[in-house]
Amino acid sequence: MRAKALLSEPIWTVMSSSGSRTRFKMTDKPKRPMSAYLLWLNSARSKIKDDNPGLKVTEIAKKAGEIWRSMYDKSEWEEKAAKAKEQYIVDLESFNANGGGPVEKKKKTQKRGKKAKPAPKTKKVKQDAEDDDDDDDDKDDENDSE
Repeated sequence: MRAKALLSEPIWTVMSSSGSRTRFKMTDKPKRPMSAYLLWLNSARSKIKDDNPGLKVTEIAKKAGEIWRSMYDKSEWEEKAAKAKEQYIVDLESFNANGGGPVEKKKKTQKRGKKAKPAPKTKKVKQDAEDDDDDDDDKDDENDSE
């Protein structure tokens, strides 16, 4: 009986990317939908490999980017991406309604060897010019009294 209660609760996974930084992520939270480009790339990657044997992964990605930019009609992939986004929104609302919540993250720590930049210094206004004007007024006052 207790095992079923534990399984119905959200599962948290501890993911540590480096040292003391720790992230907590809901494993049952819906993933963000793929963009039109990624949907197209997943379907076209094997054809690009077949047409250009011996290309490295990075070169395949560059070639795919060139093909995508030169494509005239992307409406098919944009429609699929829009449908995936709509489904994601529905799934996310359902997740939040069933007790899902925001993902907790610790603040990023400063990397070693890099110091925080100090705030820029503000320029001080010199009062020497004002003092000079005051001196002239004093001399005029002395001349008026004579």
